[in-house]
Amino acid sequence: MKKNIHPPYYPKAKITCGCGHTFSFGDTKEDLKVDICSHCHPFYTGSQQLIDTAGRVERFKVRQSKIQPKKEKKVVKKVTEKPATKKIAEKSHKTHTTKSK
Repeated sequence: MKKNIHPPYYPKAKITCGCGHTFSFGDTKEDLKVDICSHCHPFYTGSQQLIDTAGRVERFKVRQSKIQPKKEKKVVKKVTEKPATKKIAEKSHKTHTTKSK
């Protein structure tokens, strides 16, 4: 490691969370302030606590409430026999009956 080019390292830097929890960790700054930590993060706590400082969650919920789900149209196709197929079937039926007599 070269001398005089790296910032000072503090092995017991004080980290303070927005929820009030403090702990120490190695860092290049002596004091750090974070918004969320493992004590208040929903992934670790299992709760749905939302930290919303800018009102983003409320704006998102308002936008989602305005959007109405689109109804899907069901397409029903009628299967009909073609007229030409009917005529061919009738002709073949008639030819079989006349040959047998």
